[in-house]
Amino acid sequence: MNEERAFFDHNGLYTPTLLRVTAIEDEIPAEAVTGPIKNFVLERNGIDFRPGQFAQVTVFGAGEVPISLSSPPSLSDRIILTVRAAGFVTGALHQIRPGDVIGFRGPCGNGFPIEPCIGQDILFVAGGIGLAPLRGLLWELLFRRQDFGRILLLYGARTPRDLLYQYQIPEWQEKGVEVFQSVDVGDGVWEKRTETPRKVGVVTTLFQEIKIDPQRTVAFVCGPPVMIRFALLGLTRDLHIAPERCFATLERHMKCGVGKCGHCIVADKYVCMDGPVFSLAELEKMAVIEEPW
Repeated sequence: MNEERAFFDHNGLYTPTLLRVTAIEDEIPAEAVTGPIKNFVLERNGIDFRPGQFAQVTVFGAGEVPISLSSPPSLSDRIILTVRAAGFVTGALHQIRPGDVIGFRGPCGNGFPIEPCIGQDILFVAGGIGLAPLRGLLWELLFRRQDFGRILLLYGARTPRDLLYQYQIPEWQEKGVEVFQSVDVGDGVWEKRTETPRKVGVVTTLFQEIKIDPQRTVAFVCGPPVMIRFALLGLTRDLHIAPERCFATLERHMKCGVGKCGHCIVADKYVCMDGPVFSLAELEKMAVIEEPW
């Protein structure tokens, strides 16, 4: 690679890095409402990233798709992608096997702020597969548990079968994470169990279950767009957290990842580069908090 090409290919944003898939784990079964979700464990190959960033993942012969990173940077030996089969490329990704090679272009985007949160309480609000990018941040905070105060996770999904990472929750609780869960529709059994506080209803109903200090709480939100909007409104209106202390990721079709194609423009921002993480204060200036993105 000549010097000019090396300059323009900074951080692998233009040419995919080839990564081998070392393991594939079923996360959510095909019969769940959201459809099948799998975890793809990739070799790390020296790639550095921040929680909240994403990669443009290539399935050779099928295409490229943006996927959030659901493991933390401090997990130094691997990268984990949690992927739902929702289209042609993700469907093709679900067909590969351990030992196959995929393309990894990135990491892209800005990621979640971590250093400004030191000494603060952290509140996560996740809906469905929106827990995947938030898991990378939560997991990273647990590597540095002494740097943060309370950590609360409010997590909701369509049904009990659609809840992600249930096997990790006991480990998180052992490290002091306060976990609250909800489902839109219960099964008559899940909601009666006592491992975590549980409710039937949308995830914002869990706001009634917690007491926080809004002056020292930073909130991170991810999920379907309508859930993000109502969660952000509830965080400010009901929990009284300032807009500049609430952060969310925008869901857009990020085709190029480098601000060239224009597919992800919202107001005057390129979500793939200026985001995908924005504070509510930024979203209000962009005038998109009441509109679909």
